[in-house]
Amino acid sequence: MKKLVSWLENSFSPSMRKINNNVWVITLKDSILQVLPFILLGSLFCVLAIWFPVFWTPFGWTMGMLSLFIAFLIPFNLMEKKGFRKQRLVGGMANLVLFLIVITPQVVADGTVGFGHDALGAGGMFIAIFCGIFTGAIMSAFGKFSFFKEDSVIPDFVRAWFDAMLPIGIVICTGWILVDILHLDIYNSILAIFRPIAGFMETWYGFILIMFVYTFLYSMGISSWVLTPVTKPVLLAAITANVAMAASGAAVSAHELNVVTSETIYSTYLWVGGIGCTLPLVIMMMRSKAKYVKAIGTASLVPGIFNINEPVVFGAIAWNPIMMIPMWLQGIILPAIVWIFTKVIPFAPIPTVVFDAWYMPFPFATWLTTRSVSAVILLVVIVVVASLIWYPFFKTFEKQQLEAEQAEAA
Repeated sequence: MKKLVSWLENSFSPSMRKINNNVWVITLKDSILQVLPFILLGSLFCVLAIWFPVFWTPFGWTMGMLSLFIAFLIPFNLMEKKGFRKQRLVGGMANLVLFLIVITPQVVADGTVGFGHDALGAGGMFIAIFCGIFTGAIMSAFGKFSFFKEDSVIPDFVRAWFDAMLPIGIVICTGWILVDILHLDIYNSILAIFRPIAGFMETWYGFILIMFVYTFLYSMGISSWVLTPVTKPVLLAAITANVAMAASGAAVSAHELNVVTSETIYSTYLWVGGIGCTLPLVIMMMRSKAKYVKAIGTASLVPGIFNINEPVVFGAIAWNPIMMIPMWLQGIILPAIVWIFTKVIPFAPIPTVVFDAWYMPFPFATWLTTRSVSAVILLVVIVVVASLIWYPFFKTFEKQQLEAEQAEAA
């Protein structure tokens, strides 16, 4: 165990932090985070649409525009972070054009009128990310390029216009040549690359693996946001598909619905108190005889109710071998239970509304996303199992802290 912890601490964790701090990864994460207000508002419209169908229209104008927003934000944020602020707006606009060029053949083929195509919403996020990376790379390559000498008498804003024309032209002409002249199906080619990821995540073993990775990284103090560029588009597309099936009015079986969504993970069943289902642990710690443990538990209660668990994670779990193990077990056992009792045995319903308000306390969020007593019962089962996993490791940790405090007092 010591060798494992040493390798994690000295090799794996530094490597993951380098990835997490990479300018491209930060750009992708920030771009997705910046559209969260639209996702949250879309969640509200989706819940309201259950009773008032008229709200499907504003739902479409929020959740249905996410890829368009992402397409603009990726080059914009990348230019900002690389210090090319003059190119950030033209970079974002150029990528909007490229994104629309890429999705146009599919929109035409589907006969979609107006702004209702799925490619503009969650379904096109991988397309927007791919186009954003390409445009960002081109704009970065020409970030210091200029047609003019530094001592030119031409005003700076005029020079900026002409200098931006070359990279914009490369971006737009590349899309035009590939899509309109060579008739390459970039849209479906990109989706074909990422489709296996979505298919894998929507299996029982994919669900368990992803949740384990979440808890594994977090137990080392590495936020799961590092996975956002890959997982968020998949999770959004999955819940959007569930919403569409439920809104169609046709009977939908559990086998047709996607279990692995943000709603299942953060709002309905899994992470009570935050990643790792830590709220039961916080309550145990509040009753501890060890002063340190009790103090951390007390400080973590209010944040934990709203599913914010940084205080307990960094105060008791991160890099603590005793507490890291149950954290990992939560990521294996709990998703298996959820899968069995929603997909295999349809005891509790699978969420079919967008509800990205992860800070909503359980079980209120569970009720809002399902309106089901059986869902609340499954939530109780999850909390009980999580408590049983935490308890023996908590007692060991508490004993160590008591011995340390007694030794210090003596």
